[in-house]
Amino acid sequence: MSLVVFVAYEARRTEPLLDPRFFRSAPFAGSVVTAITAFAATGGFLFLATLYLQDALGMSALYAGLHMLPMAVVMALGAVLSSRILARRGARLPMLVAGAGLAAGSALSSGLTASSAAPPIIIAFAIFGIGAGMVNAPITYAAVSGMPVSQAGVASGIASTSRQIGAALGVAITGSILAARLHGPFRTQFVSASHAAWLLLAACGCVVAVLGLVTTSPWALGTAARIAAAYDAAEPRTPAPTR
Repeated sequence: MSLVVFVAYEARRTEPLLDPRFFRSAPFAGSVVTAITAFAATGGFLFLATLYLQDALGMSALYAGLHMLPMAVVMALGAVLSSRILARRGARLPMLVAGAGLAAGSALSSGLTASSAAPPIIIAFAIFGIGAGMVNAPITYAAVSGMPVSQAGVASGIASTSRQIGAALGVAITGSILAARLHGPFRTQFVSASHAAWLLLAACGCVVAVLGLVTTSPWALGTAARIAAAYDAAEPRTPAPTR
């Protein structure tokens, strides 16, 4: 209800805090959904992975961190690679790779057991890290592309807020699923109780890949161009100085 009131109120303001017209741009709307979905997957993954390593496998914080270090490394490398691909070939390929990495890493993690050795754990986490690293640059690009310069800061800020919302939702939802399915000792029941949560994160990766295809289509780019043209037409023009 509050969201409906907020949208109705902002739509009538001359200078709204958040212009609802932004969401008529498919790339912008897609970037918001992508940010929420991808960071829900990332937040949920980190939550489950930490519990799995320290509570289900009984690792110390240091040893668990060493198992997750390759994930952090490939995330950093993926972010750099994503920016370069984005500059040369656009957002579609990084989005597809990001979605595939998130989905595959989560799916592989759903198959881990209480007796899994280090190699399959590290491989699953690293694959997820590739997806998590590749997704950031396309989100920001999709949010600001097609927007007039005067609105780029607002669009980028909304994308950043969407990331935070997604991370919070990811932890909350996976935590709720885990708590609802956990019946018995944590160490012995975590694997079976977390199975549905891992698969949900894999589904989030699939959503990111689909959004990558939709938001980079000619139709989507056309909506962004129309919104930018509407803003340009509405902005007052400064008259040229007379001599």
